[in-house]
Amino acid sequence: GKVAVNFVLNEEGKVISCKIIQKLGYGCDDEVLRVVKLMPNWNPGKMGGKPVKVTFNQVVDFKLR
Repeated sequence: GKVAVNFVLNEEGKVISCKIIQKLGYGCDDEVLRVVKLMPNWNPGKMGGKPVKVTFNQVVDFKLR
């Protein structure tokens, strides 16, 4: 199954918000949120040479047995 998550990085590259946009259940949604919140800082996005907030969508594939 797949879980899709949307998250926002601030001007310092930190995750400031995340939400599930496609659910799977079975605890997978909670695990994706947990891991996204633990990510180290990213390099911030830049526009015109200045750091800006950036929104990402990421799909995580799970194989459940």
